[in-house]
Amino acid sequence: MDVNAAVDKMSVQSSAASPAVCLICKEGCSGLKPHSWRKVCVGCGCSSVDHAPGTHIDDDQQMGRLLADSPSAHLTAKVKGGGGLRLYKRNRMIVTNPVVSRKDPTFNTTTYDWAPAGLNQKLAKQYMELMPESQRPVSGTKGALRRRRQILSQLPAYDQDPMKCQSLASDEEISSMLVFVKHYKKEVLGVGEVALPAEGGALREAAIQRSMKEAKDVVEHQIPSPTENSTASSDRSTNGADHNAKTRKYHCTGCQSEVTTESPAVFAERAGYHGAQWHPTCFVCSECGDGLADLVYFWSNQRLLCGRHYCQSVWPRCSGCDELIFRKSFHTTEDGRTWHPDHYCCWRCGQSLDTPCQH
Repeated sequence: MDVNAAVDKMSVQSSAASPAVCLICKEGCSGLKPHSWRKVCVGCGCSSVDHAPGTHIDDDQQMGRLLADSPSAHLTAKVKGGGGLRLYKRNRMIVTNPVVSRKDPTFNTTTYDWAPAGLNQKLAKQYMELMPESQRPVSGTKGALRRRRQILSQLPAYDQDPMKCQSLASDEEISSMLVFVKHYKKEVLGVGEVALPAEGGALREAAIQRSMKEAKDVVEHQIPSPTENSTASSDRSTNGADHNAKTRKYHCTGCQSEVTTESPAVFAERAGYHGAQWHPTCFVCSECGDGLADLVYFWSNQRLLCGRHYCQSVWPRCSGCDELIFRKSFHTTEDGRTWHPDHYCCWRCGQSLDTPCQH
């Protein structure tokens, strides 16, 4: 489907969507009523993530903004008349299996809200089958809802877009955030790629070609030197696969155990295509241990991190509003938590947390 047509169709769905009922309280909550600055519902007190608000179009727009101006920008597309808006080209997968019976044949259709990009269906199905069933993003299941909640939690919009922040109090803070976001997009952010263990060379070659094309498109190109090209050629065979693929053993960077040659592995361009690969279930944030939503990772100090934990490793995060703190002065409590000074209070009555209140 054309990207613009998809936006129009999904926008209609978004406008008709029902209120984001709390997944914790369920019938006890009539829908998300956001607090003025804390990321909670004033009705039930649960996190906005527990309401999983929004729709796929919201997620795709947010992901499009995140991946724009990064090495993974090829996973997005411009929206006509969108003023520079980019939409995530989320790869959905529909699997149709015949049901054999004595009567006329019927078919079972399984739709995945997301699947790794660039794979044939056989390998994509292998990847999904390696994931626990509860984590497979099959449309309408808990696995699909889990994926959306991961996006909201791991990649909060207010970690990348100043317009989504309520706590930036000066031009200096806005500027600091913009510089930070620009840096991590260029140097840290990436999206994992799935392939067989012996195909790291092919992925590397494709990445080089993308970089050269993008550099040519923006004119300010830096074409790899002959030395770099010769190195790349020596690392791979003519078809991009390892020469000794049948005899070589591959090991997971996460658990260190073997990755079989016929089983899909996840590669991270930032980590190097020949130096690291992961079992699908091992491609997780090294801080929280959660699987990385849509394989979006932040590579820092030789570790995989989700967006949330990378960002708060660089800037403090307010325990009140959950946004990053870009100001010089902030409040730190004895347990190490940080706060915007005006958020160190009860979110219901506004009384300082140093003084007990009825809430």
